[in-house]
Amino acid sequence: MTRRIALRLGLALAALSPATARAQDVLLPPVPAPAPAITGAVPGQLSNAAALAPFLARLAGGTPAGVLSIVQIGDSHTAGDMVSQGLRSVLQARLGNAGRGMMPAGKPYQGYLSWGVTARQSAEWQGNALFGPQRHADGALLGFSGFTQTTNMPAATMSLTADGPATRFTRFTLCGLTGPDAGAVTVTFDGMPAEPISFSAGAPGAACFVRTSAMPVGQVTVATLDTRTVSLTAWETRTGAPGVILANLGVVGARAMHLARADDAVAGAELAAARPDLVILAFGTNEGFDPALGLAETESVLRTAVARIRRMAGTTVPILLVGPPDAASSRAAVALPGMPETLACGGGWSVPGHLAQMRTLERRLANTLGLGFWDWQGAMGGPCTTMAWVGQGLQRGDHVHFTREGGRLIGAGLAADLLAAASALPPARVR
Repeated sequence: MTRRIALRLGLALAALSPATARAQDVLLPPVPAPAPAITGAVPGQLSNAAALAPFLARLAGGTPAGVLSIVQIGDSHTAGDMVSQGLRSVLQARLGNAGRGMMPAGKPYQGYLSWGVTARQSAEWQGNALFGPQRHADGALLGFSGFTQTTNMPAATMSLTADGPATRFTRFTLCGLTGPDAGAVTVTFDGMPAEPISFSAGAPGAACFVRTSAMPVGQVTVATLDTRTVSLTAWETRTGAPGVILANLGVVGARAMHLARADDAVAGAELAAARPDLVILAFGTNEGFDPALGLAETESVLRTAVARIRRMAGTTVPILLVGPPDAASSRAAVALPGMPETLACGGGWSVPGHLAQMRTLERRLANTLGLGFWDWQGAMGGPCTTMAWVGQGLQRGDHVHFTREGGRLIGAGLAADLLAAASALPPARVR
């Protein structure tokens, strides 16, 4: 519009009567208010914090001579480690860096991300997974790490390299399947040999083995010795210093029901090695995008998963449920039949209603089963705030996953809520 045309239009509108002007205003398209800048997560999203009291007491008291271990199990949000790294970095800055935390062994798929360390493996390994294209129902047994890598080729290698001084380590844990025909691997720290690890055992099972170095090292390499089968599930590095360690065990596309595919012996060995002071279960996004989701079945799945983790980790280890984030689908509304509480956010995007139902279910189970609950959507600002998070480069264009900065903000928000709950404990609870 040229300046002359705009001036004429302004004069014409000024000549209208007030009633006519109001009618004309109604016909003009509304101008949306700009989304406020997102500078952090909305605080106060942790509920039923009393269920986390043993962990919060240690969080409040610090870790002057020990390790505070957190194990997060979930879907692609956990696998990508954006949010869990945000939580890890805040807690380690406050309490100390005890290590990188447990991960799947090797590089289980292309695009695999691992904050602070770089994983590599040779081509001889064959993978199995709890979910996804690598899933083989008759493949090697799996644990909560989500992946098992198997080979019967000699000199097959895996390596884990610290990306900087902060993730150098003095302690290395390797978990794998054991049995009468299982093979062995050599272990080298920065090229210097450590004691080999044999997975041979009288009966099939799983075990985790620890190797240490007197000095911090930047790389560990494992290599198979011969043609006997070696199946590796997880590994972990620790710095040898007191502080926080956080494991992120996630599988892209996974739901809570896929944890049932993990073998008790393998998952139990992994949890025994990680020795968690807190277990975080972060599921609900993939469930919430399913129009055919059965809520009663999903409740049974979650109850079973909680009971199983308590049996393996110990009934005194607190569990925190993290509800799904605010996310949206670009599918047309007609493609979402039977999805109650679906919200239109504009621009062809809508929040599937089953996300809200998953959130409600997890909050109720937290109260019923004595678990903590953290509202991820609430931390983002509520329904349809995904639009602002995407617009400001904090959530990816799929309106589901998070960028590095978005994950940092969410993880820092969870850390802040945990620290606030720890500081609010009665003095007698702090030890």
